[in-house]
Amino acid sequence: MAKKSIGFIGTGVMGTSMVRHLMKGGHQVAVYNRTKRKADELIKEGAQWCASPAQLARESEVILTIVGYPHDVEELYFGKDGILANAGEGTYVVDMTTSKPALAQQLYNEAKKYGIYALDAPVSGGDTGAREGKLAIMAGGDESVFKELLPVLELMGENIRLQGDAGAGQYTKMANQIAIASTMMGVSEALAYAKKAGLDQENVLQTIETGAAGSFSLSKLGPRMIAGDFAPGFYIKHFIKDMAIAIESADELGLKTPGLVVAKKLYQELAEKGEENSGTQALYKYYMENS
Repeated sequence: MAKKSIGFIGTGVMGTSMVRHLMKGGHQVAVYNRTKRKADELIKEGAQWCASPAQLARESEVILTIVGYPHDVEELYFGKDGILANAGEGTYVVDMTTSKPALAQQLYNEAKKYGIYALDAPVSGGDTGAREGKLAIMAGGDESVFKELLPVLELMGENIRLQGDAGAGQYTKMANQIAIASTMMGVSEALAYAKKAGLDQENVLQTIETGAAGSFSLSKLGPRMIAGDFAPGFYIKHFIKDMAIAIESADELGLKTPGLVVAKKLYQELAEKGEENSGTQALYKYYMENS
């Protein structure tokens, strides 16, 4: 893909780093965020500020969005002030929000009516993956559109795969979140157990992370748990949203997900205690405070 004017909506914990990679890749990037101050650093670094999603849509050839909730996606894309009604024919739109598969399919179908090419492409890797440009990107949509956008996606991620038709990226992200939910319980329990047993947690972590227990959650978030660092790489409130979508989707498929149900319950208890804006590694607090 030749250098394109890119519009990016959602300059939060992950989005800010993603925009930086796009600019380093030589693209002109316009940004919009509901809270402008969250885009101030990017504007100082050369990003163009747009006052509304509609303005950004009119001025961009490729539009990337990564926001909080499915209703945010609906608000951004649909209606007379939305992206689809204001983007030009032939524009590419990529929603990287973790959202509902059915909404991704709806967005694809509505975009087609406007002559716009849509891809759902949720990501995994948290703040670390975004900062290092090593996100896993799970795409759903037309293969021709995926191939056209791949050079842009490669600026932000490493493991980038087309999973199938529209919605397949979101289904894959749900599989990812289901795996993480039970893994985070295991990591938190293991480190809490090590502490209660009087072991050196760091020593334990360095041993078990190279064995069969090894995982991103253990290696990247385990040290944060031990250090008492609960700053968000990924917000608890957003993980609860993801788990709710996954449970709903699994129910539709006739699949029981007991581990996922328990994880959501524990995270909801944390959120009710004021931890909704903490990182997912704050699950460790549950075990330490309830033992």
